[in-house]
Amino acid sequence: MNTKFVTACLLASALLLPVAGYTADSDTDRSAPKAFVKDSVITTKIKAELFEERMSSLLHIKVDTDKKGVVVLSGTADNQAAIDKAVAIAHKVKGVKSVQNNIVVKADK
Repeated sequence: MNTKFVTACLLASALLLPVAGYTADSDTDRSAPKAFVKDSVITTKIKAELFEERMSSLLHIKVDTDKKGVVVLSGTADNQAAIDKAVAIAHKVKGVKSVQNNIVVKADK
């Protein structure tokens, strides 16, 4: 029961991140609100899919989508397989035109 509640809270948080991040969006000069909503939906779907994979390194990946459907992935991952998985997930989401991968493998300390 407690696990389900925590999972639901994390998923809800992931879905609300685009709304919270709106004020930090450097590309706020969108031509139409509809374009912004479409971009946010794509970003949210990708974040939800990354969360569903339950790989801890995928949680450190940032997702941004521009008005043309270009997704930019950035952040760190534990290995190249996790990076490849994140890119594959992003490519599968409807509305994504291309994916720019800026994820780097986290160096072991």
